[in-house]
Formats: sequence, C-alpha cells, structure tokens
Amino acid sequence: MPELPEVETIVRELARTLPGQRILQAKVFRPDVLREPPHIFCRAVAGAEIQSVNRRGKNIVLSLSPSRILVVNLGMTGRLLHLPPSHQVAPYPHRAVDFLLHSGGALLYTDSRRFGRAALFSEEEWERESERLGPEPLSPDLTVQAFHRRLTRSRAPVRSWLLDQTHLAGIGNIYACEALHRAGIHPLRKASSLALSQSGRLLRALRDVLTEALEARGTSLRDYRTATGEEGGFLTSLRVYGREGRPCVRCTTSIARIVLSNRSAFFCPRCQPETSSWRP
Repeated sequence: MPELPEVETIVRELARTLPGQRILQAKVFRPDVLREPPHIFCRAVAGAEIQSVNRRGKNIVLSLSPSRILVVNLGMTGRLLHLPPSHQVAPYPHRAVDFLLHSGGALLYTDSRRFGRAALFSEEEWERESERLGPEPLSPDLTVQAFHRRLTRSRAPVRSWLLDQTHLAGIGNIYACEALHRAGIHPLRKASSLALSQSGRLLRALRDVLTEALEARGTSLRDYRTATGEEGGFLTSLRVYGREGRPCVRCTTSIARIVLSNRSAFFCPRCQPETSSWRP
C-alpha cells in the first residue's frame, strides 16, 4: 500500500501540473529514504526540469532534464503531495524530502514509517531496473496465455505469487485478495495448479478491480492520499479485504482470514473453495 490504483492516481494528477516545472532545490529531512548521500542527491536535482511523470508498477517515475530519472516508491506510508504557491509547507508532518519548485510551489515526499525510497537513476540504469519487474496487469500486451505460463512456473500460493513484483508489477495485498475473491480462487491454491480458464478468470478479475479502483481514485485505509491530499473512494467497494467475520457480498458466508508470509489474506470459504471447482 499504495498499490497500482493509488500510484496511478497520484501520477495522473502530477502529470497535469509538474511537467515543465524546474526544481530549484531539494531539502532532505530523512536521509534514510534516499539511495544516494543527501548532498549528492540535492546537487543532482537542483536546476533539473521535470519533463514527464509516469508509473512503473508501484513506482512514480519522474523524467528529469538532463537525462536523469527520479523514482519514488511510497512503501507503506509514503505520500507525494504537490503544493501550489499559496500553500504553506511547514505544517506537513513526517516530511522526508521537499522539492522546491521555480513556480513557488513544492513537491513534498512525506513518509511516517520511512519504508519508501527516492532514488536517482540514469536512463540506462532505470531501464535495467524496470526490466526486473513483471508485466503491467492492465497492459493489452499481457495475454491470458502469457499470464497462465507465468503462473505455471511457480508452486507458490497464488496470493503470494501475485504480490511478487517480478511476476506482475503493481499488485499488492488489497487487490490480490479482491481479485481472487471475484475469480473464485482460494489464496492458498498453488499458482501452477490453475487451469487456463482459471488464469483467464483471474486476469479479468484483476483488471476489473484495478479499473474500478482507479475510477474511485484508490483505496484510503489509513495513510494513502492523492497528490492533492484527498482520500480515495474505493474503501466501501471492498468485498473481502479487511472484512473478517462480515458476510460475503455474494453468498453471506463470513469472510475468513489466514496469514501468508506474515501478511493477512482475506477470502470467502464458500466462494473460494480450496479445491479446483468454483461456485458462481
């Protein structure tokens, strides 16, 4: 958290306002979020122009001139806020890095738990980093057959498989649980055990839930806010995540929770049986 819908929402907002703006200077308050020493980082971004804002997986990717890529991963509690000139910077808590802009505004990276990272790459370095990530789930280039081939290579539980960014970029625990419920697949099922039809159902479910969450501008459980500081609206549409003991919206069975790799997985025991069968 934030996952693909939250990061994409932030990127779309920043892409409307940041390109063409120049960074006057960076102020580092939490050096542990940087890959580089603060003095090197600040010197590298000072005077750089923001050319574009994009997303790769859960990463916010800012292309800077000349030929640098600033990548921000928000981790669990990070926020990236664009403040217009009329806003005051000082009241914002947990500031990690401030980017002061020539317009008089600022781009603030805040992170209370500091599991996120901000790093500078050359274009070649970032291309290599990006290639380590799996395909984008919303990309039309990802076919059902290609998705199924990836699944069949792993005996890991399918929920764990979905969270591995080298398999699929941008999926986190919220949307993995939600998609598995929609597809009628138990989170403990081995990825390699899925039939082609089940892989297709899971990919469609992933795309549906991600698209719906994007339209709602993401899910605000605790820390996530958009680039303008607003909450996302998908929380009320969650069917299983965080709903342990509450009735399934499809069959009214109580939602269950198990722990996989120290992370909770939520599911409906009736709609998501452990066998390969599926009940609509």
